[in-house]
Amino acid sequence: MPDGNSQELISGGHLVAKALKAEGVEVIYTLCGGHIIDIYDGCVDEGIEVVDVRHEQVAAHAADGYARITGKPGCAVVTAGPGTTDAVTGVANAFRAESPMLLIGGQGAHTQHKMGSLQDLPHVDMMTPITKFAATVPDTARAADMVSMAFRECYHGAPGPSFLEIPRDVLDAKVPVEKARVPKAGAYRASTRSAGDPEAIEKLADLLVHAEKPAILLGSQVWTTRGTGSAIDLVRTLNIPAYMNGAGRGTLPPGDPHHFQLSRRYAFSHADVIVIVGTPFDFRMGYGKRLSPDATVVQIDLDYRTVGKNRDIDLGIVGDAGLVLKSVTEAASGRVNGGASRRKEWLDELRAAEQVAIEKRLPSLKSDASPIHPYRLVSEINDFLTEDSLYIGDGGDIVTFSGQVVQPKSPGHWMDPGPLGTLGVGVPFVLAAKKARPDKEVVALFGDGAFSLTGWDFETLVRYDLPFVGIIGNNSSMNQIRYGQAQKYGLERERIGNTLGDVHYDKFAQMLGGHGEEVRDPADIGPALRRARESGKPSLINVWVDPDAYAPGTMNQTMYK
Repeated sequence: MPDGNSQELISGGHLVAKALKAEGVEVIYTLCGGHIIDIYDGCVDEGIEVVDVRHEQVAAHAADGYARITGKPGCAVVTAGPGTTDAVTGVANAFRAESPMLLIGGQGAHTQHKMGSLQDLPHVDMMTPITKFAATVPDTARAADMVSMAFRECYHGAPGPSFLEIPRDVLDAKVPVEKARVPKAGAYRASTRSAGDPEAIEKLADLLVHAEKPAILLGSQVWTTRGTGSAIDLVRTLNIPAYMNGAGRGTLPPGDPHHFQLSRRYAFSHADVIVIVGTPFDFRMGYGKRLSPDATVVQIDLDYRTVGKNRDIDLGIVGDAGLVLKSVTEAASGRVNGGASRRKEWLDELRAAEQVAIEKRLPSLKSDASPIHPYRLVSEINDFLTEDSLYIGDGGDIVTFSGQVVQPKSPGHWMDPGPLGTLGVGVPFVLAAKKARPDKEVVALFGDGAFSLTGWDFETLVRYDLPFVGIIGNNSSMNQIRYGQAQKYGLERERIGNTLGDVHYDKFAQMLGGHGEEVRDPADIGPALRRARESGKPSLINVWVDPDAYAPGTMNQTMYK
């Protein structure tokens, strides 16, 4: 205890940990470095778990994944220089995916500024274009204050990542406790939930009530805002067919009469009112060109800058997806039956289009061919999932196949990179999912190329005893790129720079202490999945798939045309 003439002191690292605790952070993902170890010491005192990985990209992706699963911001802590640059891809992915996370990077001491200290780089300049906030902590007494500032910026408009660099002498120095501002939990951030312009809400309710052929796309912001219940109420009350993408998948369960998946292009070509929720008009939407020019188009988004970008709209609403949809349903109250009852023929028309698409690919879904057709693999995975299974897709062509077939049974049970299209998110997302929700079964499908990028952290999953069911669709190729090369340059040049070795990932899993199996016969996929589930270990099922089968989404990519 300090005597009467001394003051209680606290270090910068311990102030950072207190700010993380105030934000509700329960775990940080990290790869150690001398610049940042005082944060570890503070985390021990605050009861924050320190999970160490083998590559900083994994730490950043895991922080992103943690935010998606929990609804709370994730946090990664990395050292200066190459530690921070290794994490850039993870931060960039979170930026495009609108995922709130904080990356803390080390930095050389202020006293060595511009002198060429170990691992010194202009981190803030590098991070500014891919974050919502990037800054240096200038003084030890400001450490906790600036952590809270960074978290606050994560939620300005659509969520996203922030970055702080903290010089080594700032972290290690100690200041009197009373000189440091330590934000109180729940007392430094306002609610960001906006229900939108009431006049626009009324207008949208009127449009939907009178629409003959409405359709709605429920995007990632439905899950980000935890607006699932409101979305379900709206589509069921107003009898509207719903399509889901990104983290919005699983909003409606498979088999729900309003759940549609394979007829989206047909619907968007024939609908008279189209509502786009929480999805920008980016490449996934053909930059808005895939919507009927005759339809009335409504866009709802957290970010004002997204609404009406790339395509004109008839109505734009900025606000929280859940609150906006709830308000629209309430505004339509008393006017519903006339609108809802007229739509039976429209839903039947779309269901028929869905059935045509299913029957078209049914032979491939049931194929007994060897090498295994990717459709057969993803069909087996879809059948394997339970309401408790959280599905993660990490790959190119193989995950494009899965997007047409795999249907999560519950909200928040689908994870993919998002619009940056980053490969290598799978293992770190598994790490985040199992740390955040150890009660959940996690099922991850990897392309062999994607797994290779961050696969060594399979050992981290073994070390922390985090079981999951992993499947590698192995065609010894980066097949999505190979297809494009074949189309542009001919078959004689299709194998340049995209062909991998025939790697036995099942043996890799076994070597690291996990469960591994090889599958060449499609009849063996289901039993292998069940054995992986029962093993209670991190697992990899190495499934040899047909390298000459390409997903329709791969063949339709505009960059190849």
